[in-house]
Amino acid sequence: MPVEKFEVLGLGNAIVDVIARTEEDFLVSHGLAKGAMMLIDEPSAHRLYDAMGAATIISGGSAANTIVGLASLGIRTSFVGKLRDDEAGQSFAHDIRKSGVHFDTPFAKEGPSTARCLILVTPDGERTMNTYLGACQNLGPDDINEDLVRNSAILYFEGYLWDPPAAKIAFKKAAAISHAAGNKVALTLSDSFCVDRYREEFLELIRQKTVDIVFANQHELKALYQTADFDTAVKAFRTEGVLGAITRSEEGCLIVTRDETLALPASPIEKLVDTTGAGDLFAAGFLAGLVRGCDLRDAGRLGGLAAAEIIQHYGARPNVNLADHAAENGLAIPA
Repeated sequence: MPVEKFEVLGLGNAIVDVIARTEEDFLVSHGLAKGAMMLIDEPSAHRLYDAMGAATIISGGSAANTIVGLASLGIRTSFVGKLRDDEAGQSFAHDIRKSGVHFDTPFAKEGPSTARCLILVTPDGERTMNTYLGACQNLGPDDINEDLVRNSAILYFEGYLWDPPAAKIAFKKAAAISHAAGNKVALTLSDSFCVDRYREEFLELIRQKTVDIVFANQHELKALYQTADFDTAVKAFRTEGVLGAITRSEEGCLIVTRDETLALPASPIEKLVDTTGAGDLFAAGFLAGLVRGCDLRDAGRLGGLAAAEIIQHYGARPNVNLADHAAENGLAIPA
């Protein structure tokens, strides 16, 4: 029986987010680098959770957030991510399917528990993430359904997958299948610290055209080219010959190709609450526009609109139907 045709397939870490408000001194007292994503072990995760206080628990994971955002925009989506057959894993699977995303990665019956990301949000909306990868570390090439990849117009994956070695192999397998089928591959750089760990490998993916589309924020792009000057980083990226969508917080975004650079303003907001998922939802809006044939300017505007919605509440999953929200703002998604 043929696999249904999907527009975007996400490959990423399946993580349950635990989000709590905190003050700057809490980060200092626990030796946490503000704004960074740190990998921690299970005992550390338990200790930090006990110290966090009241928290909101919601399914997360960078690529998963993007895929859920795409589904809210009316895009046919699928997701591949590894879960343990435990309470957190069952909750994640329920949440992503309820969002309209196709998900059938088999549960792990043994081994580490489902991954958790402990997210501390300071009063300025900045988030500091502490991630226990758990079952995510066991995502491997055997979890790649070749028919599913072939039948997905865009394969999207997160840079965080470069931390678990088997997941790296899984991505390379999926990317080769996708390109052989004439499809596109997109990468988000995820985090400037992630870029510092895997700079040369990310550059190799770009220069060998393993990826066709790159998402990054300004800090990640500067880290990629080891420069403190944003314009220098943009100039270097332009020579790579791939499509780039570079976010700049309140300054909006740049859409970069070899031939042109489009600067788009940020969508207005009433109040900044939590920046968790801003880049993930920007990618959702941009990919939705791209896969439905919008020009780059409208795709970027859709990204900005989705990001603006997500930063006005806690959590990295939309609180409204994004397709309706886009239409209300003059950016109806083409059928």
